Amino acid sequence: MAIGRPLNLTANVASKVISATATASQKQFTVTGGYRIDELSVYRNGIRLVNGQDYTATDGSIVTLTEGASLSDIFEFQVFDSFNIADAVNTSGDSTINGNLTVIGTLTATATTATTATTASGLSGSVTSSGPLTISDSTASTSSSTGALIVTGGVGIGKSLFVSEGISVGGTITYDDVTNVDSVGVITARSGIRVGAGGSISPVSGTLTYYGDGSQLTGLTGVESGAVNFVASGSIANGATVVINTDGTVGIVTQTGTSASAGTPAVFESAHCLYISSAYDSNSGKVVVAYWDDDNSEYGTAVVGTVSGTSISFGTPVVFNAGRTPYIAMGYDSTNNKVVIAYRDDDNSYYGTAIVGTVSGTSISFGSAVVYESAKSMWNSVVAVGSGKVVIAYQDTPNSYYGTAIVGTVSGTSISFGSAAVYESAKSMYNSVVAVGSGKVVIAYKDEGNSDYGTAVVGTVSGTSISFGTPVVFESGFTTYISSVYDSTNGKVVIAYRDTNNSGYGTAVVGTVSGTSISFGTPVVFESGAVGYISSAYIGSGKVVISYEDSTNSSYGTSIIGTVSGTSISFGTSVVFESANSIKMSAVYDSTNGKVVIAYEDKGNSNYGTGVVFSPGSTATNLTTENYIGIAAESISNAATGKISVVGGVNSGQSGLTPAQTYYVQDDGSLSTTPDNPSVVAGTSISDTKILVWKS
Repeated sequence: MAIGRPLNLTANVASKVISATATASQKQFTVTGGYRIDELSVYRNGIRLVNGQDYTATDGSIVTLTEGASLSDIFEFQVFDSFNIADAVNTSGDSTINGNLTVIGTLTATATTATTATTASGLSGSVTSSGPLTISDSTASTSSSTGALIVTGGVGIGKSLFVSEGISVGGTITYDDVTNVDSVGVITARSGIRVGAGGSISPVSGTLTYYGDGSQLTGLTGVESGAVNFVASGSIANGATVVINTDGTVGIVTQTGTSASAGTPAVFESAHCLYISSAYDSNSGKVVVAYWDDDNSEYGTAVVGTVSGTSISFGTPVVFNAGRTPYIAMGYDSTNNKVVIAYRDDDNSYYGTAIVGTVSGTSISFGSAVVYESAKSMWNSVVAVGSGKVVIAYQDTPNSYYGTAIVGTVSGTSISFGSAAVYESAKSMYNSVVAVGSGKVVIAYKDEGNSDYGTAVVGTVSGTSISFGTPVVFESGFTTYISSVYDSTNGKVVIAYRDTNNSGYGTAVVGTVSGTSISFGTPVVFESGAVGYISSAYIGSGKVVISYEDSTNSSYGTSIIGTVSGTSISFGTSVVFESANSIKMSAVYDSTNGKVVIAYEDKGNSNYGTGVVFSPGSTATNLTTENYIGIAAESISNAATGKISVVGGVNSGQSGLTPAQTYYVQDDGSLSTTPDNPSVVAGTSISDTKILVWKS
């Protein structure tokens, strides 16, 4: 029904109330017995609706809502009939009243002309009317003593009150039993609106809009605009990033994981091993290690390793070159599922030679050796570039030790070569070649013709040929033990090396290839001490494992994980994988098991060839691109209800933000201007303590 106490109809007014319960989205209702047009009131859940705005009633039978009703809404249709008075006074002519007409006080009558008007001073006492009391005077009221009807005492209204213009109240309006206040227009509260404990302000439908900057909103401790109530699963700190759970509760963004560690080393050759190189055969899921077997006439030998958990076991070593075999390098051709080993065959005039190997079970077999350089070659490095092709970078000794490269094509168990091309017309050492996408390579090396600076060059493969851009210096100092990998996630090259001019510190730099050139960021130290025998492996997600001899820690075998971000790289804590002098490192990533296998010479165990499984550690986060919902606008206890600043809201629970920056949710729930994986936008900082929440 209407707000306030409804009017009590007298016997002179015939009316009836028809009730109906709505179905979902119902818009039309048939009024039993019909109604007189413009003689109908409609109520929805006790709230009077406005004709022409909330509904239409034009045919005397059907009432049509402007918007569909909700399920179980209660509608009441109050139908009014004729106003009948048996002996009415004729207002347009003479009338006779058969009975007493008592007026206590003054009766004012207004004649049709000014000359016959009669004015009384007022009407006092009690006035009772069994029907409508109509006052035709149109004078507006501006105070308690002006207007068409002036009442000096209180006014009791038993039913609804309708006012077509404004209401001015000089005192307090008290609602005894009103549940809802319904307004079709704007409600202006000049001195504020106070909502009692447990109450709320919310839209019935559509959008609830607050005007102004919100600076005058008080009593909202920890709550910002755009905040919504949720039940917490676990305690949530004010300002924490929040995800929504499948049960509708919310919780903080969390990251769990295990630390990097190394398993137990396993010997693959009980003899002195040098020139160790390794590759991962993704087809067989095996690791292949090639090496110089010093105790077997310095023959070139290979062995297959199988990773199981944090351990590795090895098959029987197989000789691939029955002669003195230094400068061994190996790559894996995923097109043909073959390994290609490049080496210097000292028993064949020191020629640069290559051979193709096929893994079967825990063993490996080889085709015939093929010479790629009919001259003495050193500092070999091999990488596959797709389409059954490999690139071998090496030092061509008879040609002034120039840095040289050649393209090889694998066919079955053999390999053929195109023409060699010089990439550095100076003595080049510590060559490390890495593929950077289809048909491109980057070769990093020490340029002895330029003060032993660390240098890199981009090569482009075309058929069986290779051409090069202009070499670029990445370290203006004496650079050795160079190892490079390609970060396919970020499209970057990571070069690790020993910076001799900086106390031999282990250092890494990130390179970006553009066309036939490469540019570098600022070098970053990963080990503040002298290092040697560096070998790197890319493990995905922008992460690199660098293994090395830590000369300042008893030359222990050590590994560290680097994470690429933009043109820089950051590092975690190093892990010792061998508590003895370890050299000749070669690390490779076993993508099937998510492990890095490090092959090395264990000087603490008779220089035996040894392998170990390095577990990079794993992390997991409950954050996805879909479930991020916002930032806690207040501290919320477990199972309690609290406010979350959702998309479009402003959260003020931050500190140390840089204004006007896009911030991303990190896997551990913190905020950063750098995306994590997954990449989830948290919002835009509008001050050092506030962030506007949004998501991509």
